[in-house]
Amino acid sequence: MKFTKALLIGASVGAGIFLGSLSRPAISSDNIYEQVKKFNDVLNRANSMYVENVDAQKLTEAAIKGMLNELDPHSVYIPASQMKKVTEDFQGSFEGIGVEFDIVKDTITIVTPISGGPSEALGIQSGDKIVKIDDTLAIGLTREDVPKKLRGPKGTHVKISVKRGPESKLIDYDIIRDKIPIYTVDASFIIDKTDIGLISINRFAATTHTEFVEAARKLKAEGMKKLILDLRNNPGGYLDQAFKLADEFLTGGQKIVYTKGRKPEVDEDYFSSDGGEFENIPLIVMVNGGSASASEIVSGAVQDLDRGLIVGETSFGKGLVQQQYPLSDGSAFRLTISRYFTPSGRLIQRPYNDKDKYYKGEGREDVEEGDNILHSADKGKKVDSLRPVFKTVSGRIVYGGGGIIPDYVVKPDTITPLSVAIRRKNLFWEFTDSYLRGDGAQLRNKYKEDFKMYRKSFSTNDEIMDSFKKLAESKEIVWNDVNYKKDEEYIRSMIKATIARSLYGNLGFFPIAYQDDKQINKAMLLFPEASKIAKLK
Repeated sequence: MKFTKALLIGASVGAGIFLGSLSRPAISSDNIYEQVKKFNDVLNRANSMYVENVDAQKLTEAAIKGMLNELDPHSVYIPASQMKKVTEDFQGSFEGIGVEFDIVKDTITIVTPISGGPSEALGIQSGDKIVKIDDTLAIGLTREDVPKKLRGPKGTHVKISVKRGPESKLIDYDIIRDKIPIYTVDASFIIDKTDIGLISINRFAATTHTEFVEAARKLKAEGMKKLILDLRNNPGGYLDQAFKLADEFLTGGQKIVYTKGRKPEVDEDYFSSDGGEFENIPLIVMVNGGSASASEIVSGAVQDLDRGLIVGETSFGKGLVQQQYPLSDGSAFRLTISRYFTPSGRLIQRPYNDKDKYYKGEGREDVEEGDNILHSADKGKKVDSLRPVFKTVSGRIVYGGGGIIPDYVVKPDTITPLSVAIRRKNLFWEFTDSYLRGDGAQLRNKYKEDFKMYRKSFSTNDEIMDSFKKLAESKEIVWNDVNYKKDEEYIRSMIKATIARSLYGNLGFFPIAYQDDKQINKAMLLFPEASKIAKLK
């Protein structure tokens, strides 16, 4: 195994597309010198002669953005103002009070205190409304403003005043900020009445492999015999984390991924090691159009090495690797320095000459729903230099270009305009907040820490649905009964899941939210084929 480079790759700046090693600068030439001199001349002339005062920093940043835009979609400039958040997201922590929040009716409302953080330790609860921060009224703050008020260096103090339920008196807290983990494993649970574990990962940050191993060990101890690894909408992250994760499923000596660039010093081969903890567990990996780069490295390795079954929809199709370079003012830029290839030799990068079409997904090879284990559904597609043919370890045909095409294609359920409007207006959370302060106030005492009892006993009865409908109509949502009948199961499930999140955090939300997931439900039936491909007994 090689860990000489901290590679991070993803489909967007927000997700991260980075390769964290030091590499040599490009060799200077007379041509480069002349171009730098040309830019310097223009900037100086604009600064001295333009009809109005010139912001030299703004012009320079615009030039850098324009320069990188001439390359590929993933070579990008990151302003200094964004660097702190980008770093926090991928280092796996930030410093603050440790809460997930939303803005409900202009008020900061706690969705859930983060486990192990200072807010949880002080007894702050989901549904609490932050009315004051450091004795200053906090009503009307935007989502962007709130972190500026609540985050700060570890060890510093911030005072908040919260309104809880029907109590009229505010509750004051003096919180000592601390280091707060940002988890990349969203969900980890055994699907009800099965021996199938499900682990969902939202991106590949510095802590992802450790988080996964801890979650998988816990599920194994609880009786997990099979695993669904959900990488849908996972835009990528550190390459080494994707490599380490894939290694957990593979026997030693197998090539997981390799990179090639114009400069030979950036070329790397990554091989699996002996002793992966989950080498013999039947495996299904879920992907879709939002699964990019690091997600595609894992799914591509699993597919090429016939280690399990890939289920869902064709992935994003990003096969480029970037290096991040810091700049003197705290900003940085990311430059594509190599391509990565799956074990069979596939480059799954889509064409990107037209970047607008690229980000809209053009070039992803969409195939018909159903069995595609032998990739016969791909055969009707045009095979050319952009889609060369490769073979998995067992000889199954797979294709380069256009992303990772699943072994079993399952389209997601679609929701009607009614549910779209409900989600857009954040009604599930607003209803939950109102319900737990009113008719549902007794739920905290009734179910306490017993999520299993809540899941078994609580139901979204007609009275709850009538209240939900009234709230929707008060928000000018047209309640179409035909659409409601189509989406009723989904809407009821999401209300129950959102209430569970308020009571139990994400540990309560995801097991319920996943119940009506068409793709997951189909994947659960495909383990015999997954075991057959991997030659597991």
